Amino acid sequence: MSRMLILKRPFIWLKRIRHRCGYGVHSPFAFDLITNVIYEKTHYYGYKSLAEEARKLYDKKKQSYPVTKKTNKLLFRMVNRYQPATIVHIGKARDTSLYLKSVCSSATFIHADTLAQLPSDLPAQIDFLHIDVSCPSTEVDRCCHTLFHRMSTDGLCVIGGIRYTAPMRRVWQKWMNDEQTGITFDLYDIGIVFFDKTKIKQHYTVNF
Repeated sequence: MSRMLILKRPFIWLKRIRHRCGYGVHSPFAFDLITNVIYEKTHYYGYKSLAEEARKLYDKKKQSYPVTKKTNKLLFRMVNRYQPATIVHIGKARDTSLYLKSVCSSATFIHADTLAQLPSDLPAQIDFLHIDVSCPSTEVDRCCHTLFHRMSTDGLCVIGGIRYTAPMRRVWQKWMNDEQTGITFDLYDIGIVFFDKTKIKQHYTVNF
């Protein structure tokens, strides 16, 4: 994580404070996600072992991509909640792969550093897509363009670093408003996109 972003953290938090803990959210679906997943405080038994494995991975591979522990734990909770049959992770954050695939042992898990490295026999339907913060905005845009039509109706996509740069903010805005997407959540560090078109399309800002 850049030093500038670390210094900005207190101001970001204060600016978004009115969006904390689901205040003012009337949608039962959105309120449930915010209060019971995003802000869930349960200390899962797997957190400690995953953190240890992540440290070993960093020591071995010299990884330094800025995926925070807080974000990885949220990804863990989301997989635990939605139990996807297929998980696709694009990006270089190997520790994130650990968190994504550790929860749902029955899921088909596919990881690639880039979109071009995904296998040719990719499943026709994806339930959980994660594009991590190591991907530049052009790569994120290509991933969305190529894979969003494969998302299941009850699937979701998590995109890292949506507010870190102006190009990423533009990409997030583009796909947030796209007709393929449904309800979206802006957590600053990540964006969450759902594809259930039976629910009214709405955008939520969450102070994470």
